Order: sequence, then structure tokens, then C-alpha cells
Amino acid sequence: MGLLEIRDKINTVDDQLLKLFLERMELSREIAEEKIKQNLPILNTKREREVLSRISANSGDMDGYARILFSTLFELSRSYQGSCMGTTKSKLAEKIYAALDETPKLFPAKAVVACQGIEGANSQQACDRMFSFADIMYFKNFEGVFNAVEKGLCEYGVLPIENSAHGSVNDVYDLMQGHSFNIVRSIKQHITHNLLVLPGTKLSDIKEVISHPQAIGQCSSFIAKIGAKSTYVENTAVAAEMLAGMGRRDVAAISSEECAAMYGLEILKGNIQNTDNNYTRFIAISKKLEIYPGSSKISLMFTTTDTPGSLSRIMSRFSSIGVNLSKIESRPMSGSDFKYVFYTDLDASVYSEEVIKLLSEMERELKFFVFLGSYQEIV
Repeated sequence: MGLLEIRDKINTVDDQLLKLFLERMELSREIAEEKIKQNLPILNTKREREVLSRISANSGDMDGYARILFSTLFELSRSYQGSCMGTTKSKLAEKIYAALDETPKLFPAKAVVACQGIEGANSQQACDRMFSFADIMYFKNFEGVFNAVEKGLCEYGVLPIENSAHGSVNDVYDLMQGHSFNIVRSIKQHITHNLLVLPGTKLSDIKEVISHPQAIGQCSSFIAKIGAKSTYVENTAVAAEMLAGMGRRDVAAISSEECAAMYGLEILKGNIQNTDNNYTRFIAISKKLEIYPGSSKISLMFTTTDTPGSLSRIMSRFSSIGVNLSKIESRPMSGSDFKYVFYTDLDASVYSEEVIKLLSEMERELKFFVFLGSYQEIV
């Protein structure tokens, strides 16, 4: 047979498969009606295991592929049953609808905002882009920012979450597990790193470079080139402030142009980052869920069952409604051995009923599921 003839046969098989799929989903609806009558849960692990065992025994060399196919069918069937049983009206859905009704139409220009570090820090610069008139309260570490928002000391907090060159800010991701908050906005900030020194210092004088671990990592090639050792401090602005108070010409700080002027330092070398395409993504968090017009990103935090393909099946459900998964990050779960929490960013809107339905299903089915927010990202 030629290629076109084979494709014609595939089209015929696909038509048959579609007919059978629709018939199977109709039977799922009937199952849902019976479960309502008998007050039974949607998930029946024993039944699914029995079906997979039967499929495996009859699929020969296609065993692995057949298991994937039927596992996906189970996911779709449970989703449809949930819809038929009316279980998609979750507390999360109610919370989202309430936020859509109650959130002001404009993002606030003025607010009390928590930032990590001191004046001149990248978080402060990101904050100034998000809020026109921010009353900033500075905290020594990221946990201080989470606590300030959670306890109502500040209306919002600004935190770095990932860098285009050096990856995720793991400390922030790890702290997410232990705090209650909502993401209300994000921003991509272009980061330029400079080597700051006391006036009169030469490049050959420098034996040590101080800065935040992310900045050190983003400038690793330059640091290796000059043969200096690296020392971590809380923040790039803190590094500049420390250097100004040291009075040492064998130490340099990686920081911003603003900090050079602020602390009376000299820019010995500018643009020392490994790449000019160096962006850090910051998020603004709040205690209350706020969803502003134009929100087109959703962030989630969840765990999956410890079974093969469990994460893949969840991902397939995003794909089935045309939602793009723009980021996925895993971090060890606090207080557990070898269990992981997944953080995902979706290019999706809560104005979509399909998206609300899927989020409600995930909340119902997963043991640990947190909706982190729906927001707009500023580039």
C-alpha cells in the first residue's frame, strides 16, 4: 500500500475510534447517574486496576502504549463524571468568582509593600515598576516578606522567583509551602550587574567578590576570569552597602548602577553578567485573593500520587482544553522523604469556564492542591 492509501485506512480507524469514544463517554454519564443514586465516589481505584490488568494481558507488545491510552481514558471519564455529578462547583470556584466580582478594576498605584533587602535592591526596583507610589518596608530575608503579608503588616510583598540565566530562586519556592498568600501580579525585570569598588581600586587588586548567590551565579564567568573568591550576602544592595563600610580595595561588590551612586562607589566594570539576556521574574503577593482585569497567567502548587504516569496524566488534561504549561518546577516537600511538590504556571484565564472546571476537579481529586493566583505579567 502507498502512503495515501495507508492514511485513508487510518482515517477510517480514527472514525471508528471516535464513535467508540463517544459511546464510552455516554456510558460514563450513566455510571455517574448510578453513583449519585448510591452516593459513591468518582474514583474507583480497584476497578481501574482490574481494567488495566485485563488490557495488559491482551495487548501483547503494545502493552505500554495501551496502558497510556486507557489511563488517559480514565482521566477523561472521571472528569466527565465529575461534571455530570455537579461536583465541579467547588469552594475554589466560589472563591475565584468572588474575587472577580470584588477586585477593583485598576491595580493599586499606592500601597505598603514588603521587600527583601535595602534601598537600591532589585526587589525595590521591581516594586517601583509595579506600584507608582509604594511605601516600602524592608526585611532581611524572604520569609520576612511572606510573614509581613500573611500577618497584614503590609498589603503586598515583592519577591524574586526565577532568573533567565541562573534558574529558580529555590528559597522562595520552598517558603511557599509554609505560607498562605496569593500572587496578584508578576514582572520581568532586566538585570544588569556591575562590579563596584572603592574609588581608585584596580581590577588587579580584587581578591574577593561579594553579592547575592543569584548575582554571583549570573556573573560566574567574569568572577572565574579575574580569579576572585565569591562570598554570599543577603542582597546585591547589601553587598554595596557593606563594601562602602569596609574601606577595603581587595573586595568588590556585584550590584547596580543605582547602588554605586547611593553608596559612593565606582563602577569598575559594567555589564559583567554571563549574558545580556538576563531577566529576573518578580511576583507581587497579597493576603487576599485579587484577580485584576487582564489576568492571563495562573500559578498552582500540588502533589501527585506516587504512581507511574500520574504527573503526565495531569499534564494531558491541561492540553485537552488547549492550555499551555509555561513552567513546571519541583521541590522537596517539607517534612517528607522523597516526596515532591510541583509548581506550575499556566497561560490561561479564570474567565474560561473550562479552566475553572479543571481547577475544581484538581482541587477535588488531589490530596494537596493550592491555587496560587491568577494575574497579569508585565514585561
